[in-house]
Amino acid sequence: MKKKSLTPEQSEALLKVLQTRFEKNMNRHKGLKWKKIQTKLEANPEKLWSLNEMEETEGEPDVVDYNQKTDEYLFFDCSPESPKRRSLCYDYLAWESRKANKPESNAIDKAFEMGIEILTEEQYRKLQELGKFDQKTSSWVQTPSAIREHGGAVFCDRRYNTVFYYHNGADSYYAARGFRGSLKV
Repeated sequence: MKKKSLTPEQSEALLKVLQTRFEKNMNRHKGLKWKKIQTKLEANPEKLWSLNEMEETEGEPDVVDYNQKTDEYLFFDCSPESPKRRSLCYDYLAWESRKANKPESNAIDKAFEMGIEILTEEQYRKLQELGKFDQKTSSWVQTPSAIREHGGAVFCDRRYNTVFYYHNGADSYYAARGFRGSLKV
């Protein structure tokens, strides 16, 4: 089991990376102040660990929203293409059902291990309003149970300046398909 905390040096380095990204992409979080976010992150080391997991897999996490009622900042993977957590089935049931050529893991379990959630379709579309993402890759998104019960799963990408919502067998996996995560802090 992975230790879910960072050393003070790792925390400091990650906070610098996050601050730099925050300041470079103010269009993603108009009106928000980094100092408040940093204070919140420093008070939640397990969330900082999860953001580091997102960063380590080249997700380029950044703040995309703030909920005043819950006092929570929302981070999404904002890398131009799906993060380097690809070639994964949708969930454990799909992974387990494969008889041959099983991938390393599955998206749902991988997200859980990282302490994050896979984006919903709505969140994915919100992300696409902030820029152009997944123009060469695709990302699994949370699948409605009615689809999953029939063996399917859904994913999204951006082609022809349009966001597409597709289906596939949940046990499928491709080198260009990963998942994007969200984290509330």
